[in-house]
Amino acid sequence: MTSPDDFQSPHPASLSLEKTIYTLEQMEQINVPQVALAGRSNVGKSSMLNCLANRKSLAKTSSVPGKTRSLNYYLVHPDHFYLVDLPGYGYAKRSKSERNAWGNLMRRFFTSNKSLAGLILILDSRLPPQLPDREMAAMALEQSLPLLPVLTKADKCTQREIAATKLAWTNLLGPESRPLLFSAKTRQGREMLWEQIRLLLSSSGTPMSEP
Repeated sequence: MTSPDDFQSPHPASLSLEKTIYTLEQMEQINVPQVALAGRSNVGKSSMLNCLANRKSLAKTSSVPGKTRSLNYYLVHPDHFYLVDLPGYGYAKRSKSERNAWGNLMRRFFTSNKSLAGLILILDSRLPPQLPDREMAAMALEQSLPLLPVLTKADKCTQREIAATKLAWTNLLGPESRPLLFSAKTRQGREMLWEQIRLLLSSSGTPMSEP
């Protein structure tokens, strides 16, 4: 029987974790094209990364919200660009100092990163637009950063629920930012997401570097 890890993509790529950044002092200018992934804690970012990589444990998943507390740079081979997994936000049990540190790290990442080609905003398809998600979208739009909204856990919703959530986000972000449906469990949207990531890179004007 073929396992999910044996799946052959028409756009083959492998991912490797290359850099982990926790503090402003560790931030550096990385002259490699980047696409960031942001979402509320427990929205399914790690599962999405594992699905994109065709691996079960590249990114650690957890039932405990807020586990990712660093900027994790995954190098995509052979294209040679980074998918940057940002810390999950919106977790109420974080201390004020942690939330402030997260906010400062995000501001530095978004405002000083000349290699950033776009932001994948990961949203729970089961929920209407949440305030932290709207704030993250606003941050990206303020920086004129191309935004790709992705609705995760699509296998857990009815078509009516999905249609309502898609409409709500389309009304908020505009018709050019129609959300993409994704399910790590069924792999729905996987190939389309890869296509959209590469489109972000090609249309951003961010120069591709040599491996």
